[in-house]
Amino acid sequence: MAEPSRRGTYLVIADALRTQLSEDGAPERLPSETELIAEFNVSRGTVRRALRTLKEEGLIEAQHGAGWRRAVPGADRRTLVERIEDLMRAETAVGGPFLSEAKLCQRFNVSRVALRAALGQLQGRGLLESQPGKPRLVRALPEPRPDS
Repeated sequence: MAEPSRRGTYLVIADALRTQLSEDGAPERLPSETELIAEFNVSRGTVRRALRTLKEEGLIEAQHGAGWRRAVPGADRRTLVERIEDLMRAETAVGGPFLSEAKLCQRFNVSRVALRAALGQLQGRGLLESQPGKPRLVRALPEPRPDS
């Protein structure tokens, strides 16, 4: 690593990322923690502290299963489970097949790992049923949320 920073290394990293985010054509997603560790030659804790700083400023947000991305003002902040429940209410019927994992990953822009965790919660609540080699079936529709 270069000279130690008087301000704190995590602040130097946060400044560098802040500059990258403000540039025209900046990517939607930030590099992974591992990539940032290698780029700045620092510990994971230092990188996480820099990311936490940017999150507290509202510049970035964590997306479960996909890493860190630029925060989008007015973006949907509901959990993946809540978004899938809304989809179920709007587009499915009890007894019918549910969308495939591939279509759901594409629709919600999440990893398969994150999607499977959300679907597991819905299956645990008895809303979906899974059978090997067959599409998931809708067993019940979620109750409407009180805030909707």
